[in-house]
Amino acid sequence: MSKLTLKRRTFLGSVAVAAVVAAKPAWAQSKGTIAIITPSHDNPFFKAEADGADAKAKELGYDTVILVHDDDPNKQSQQFDTVIAQGVVAIILDNAGADASVAAVQRAKDAGIPSFLIDREITATGVAVSQIVSNNYQGAQLGAEEFVVQMGESGKYAELLGKESDTNAGIRSQGYHDVIDQFTDLEMVAQQTANWSQTEAFSVMESMLQANPDIKGVISGNDTMAMGAMAALEAAGRSDVIVVGFDGSNDVRDSILAGGIKATVLQPAYQQAQLAVEQADKFLTAGSTGLDEKQLMDCVLITADNAGQLDNFQLS
Repeated sequence: MSKLTLKRRTFLGSVAVAAVVAAKPAWAQSKGTIAIITPSHDNPFFKAEADGADAKAKELGYDTVILVHDDDPNKQSQQFDTVIAQGVVAIILDNAGADASVAAVQRAKDAGIPSFLIDREITATGVAVSQIVSNNYQGAQLGAEEFVVQMGESGKYAELLGKESDTNAGIRSQGYHDVIDQFTDLEMVAQQTANWSQTEAFSVMESMLQANPDIKGVISGNDTMAMGAMAALEAAGRSDVIVVGFDGSNDVRDSILAGGIKATVLQPAYQQAQLAVEQADKFLTAGSTGLDEKQLMDCVLITADNAGQLDNFQLS
């Protein structure tokens, strides 16, 4: 082989490598890592949040780290310390307590890392960049209005409350009662927390039913508790009891279509999480979201009429 031929091949090889590098798409280089922190994915609502945020972040050119705090403020605090140390560029958070989460979000802010909250608010303003939550009061009123119709405006009922540390639990209960309490022939005979848990709701419902065998309806602070209540009622041969939930899960959708649970209220978990990531990207690139910190997204009533259009906390 001549020196000329060798030089020519070497040159062509260099050109080929340069072409490959030049052809590498600009988006292939990550814009940084976004941390996505939610409660346990055992609840499909929180899984939908994580999936929505993860998909949007990757679409916009970010890497992600996905963590679950299991509604444990101490675990959440440790996770914040970890992702702060890792140098994430933003945090998407469905928090582990309205009061208990403030300090962690503040530490992130002090480290120059903005937080974007979804689903649950914290009790401080000016700490997170965005707090994007469902309009829980409006949604609860929708659910309560349907519950009243299903109950025929009379009868004994029970209420399953969410976790006390979650502001959404109180807001939903208030929304329910601001409607239901207008109907004097509707009597609440039992009210107890089941902490958003399906298994706990099953046990609580069993006890409520034993103490109040003539119960006619159950209104629940979320869908997982509604599913637990429905399972207990069916086990007791009381599938006639009217149950209404809140969230818009596929499990409750299927129950509605099968004639079990009567209604739920959809809060757009997937869309809400994607919106938070979009706002994070805008903040990181432009220095502002251009929006108020607190933002409400309206809920939608789901009944047998539109349940078939519901999938993964989204209406088609």
